[in-house]
Amino acid sequence: MKIGIPGGLLFHKYEPFIRTFFNEMELDVEYSVKSSKEILDLGIRNCVDEACLPMKLFHGHTAKLQKTCDYTVIPRIMKCEFGESICPKFQGLPELVSGGTGRSNQIFTEPIYMNDQRKLKKALKKSSRLIGVSDKKMEKAFSSAMENQRNTSFGLNENNYRHKIFLAGHPYNIYDSFANMNLLQKLHNLDVGVITEESVSRYEKMEALSGLIKRPYWLFFINNFAPAMALIKKKEINGIIYISSFCCGTDSIIIEMIKNRLGSFPLLVLKIDEQTGEAGYNTRLEAFREVLK
Repeated sequence: MKIGIPGGLLFHKYEPFIRTFFNEMELDVEYSVKSSKEILDLGIRNCVDEACLPMKLFHGHTAKLQKTCDYTVIPRIMKCEFGESICPKFQGLPELVSGGTGRSNQIFTEPIYMNDQRKLKKALKKSSRLIGVSDKKMEKAFSSAMENQRNTSFGLNENNYRHKIFLAGHPYNIYDSFANMNLLQKLHNLDVGVITEESVSRYEKMEALSGLIKRPYWLFFINNFAPAMALIKKKEINGIIYISSFCCGTDSIIIEMIKNRLGSFPLLVLKIDEQTGEAGYNTRLEAFREVLK
């Protein structure tokens, strides 16, 4: 029995946990390759037209794995570490994938609450039993995976460049070089370094949100709006680049909230989808570099 694990969406965020968990259970696992034009084309054919680029890429990763694997892991993430909500598409991801690809061979589809270790362990144990893994082996794998996840550092904080910007956006847009058309390398070529939200502490994020009437409940609002405000206050950055998927509902609100607080502070919003052209993309980056002080 071969199990496929798609590398899109929040795989980057939870990769240490995922790899350790499945390796410790000694399962035959195949991880998807990096995103590419082939993956995107597969995703477009197997996903609804209205979906965002990351969702289409995830469908593409899954469709490719389904050709060689008996089962694919399609997580149903309900809450993240601190109880914040994410895009509702994550909660219905198994149904979206099965409806798009026409196959229902998903496993590990139990609701996952990353903010409740007891619930998380219970969900993974239930799914592991379905593929013949003993509770003892699963619990050992779970402990190792949690430890590896806790001990892994994430994020970027680059200081060896003339300019430094806060690179905002969802992690699957920031760290997928195909989706963002090698954005990090392009910025480095322009002598621009980046800092990402992972390099801003939870305390600083909460402090930056204290001026709002109500604390937001979206994970990606907290991880984009709050670091932007904190870094500007500390005068640690020259500008902000927000890379956003076309038709992302949460981003449309987050970006407006950031704009309302910035005044004349440099902000570049890059919208990406399967139609985005690289020439215009590069021109906008070069022009933005010129306004950085």
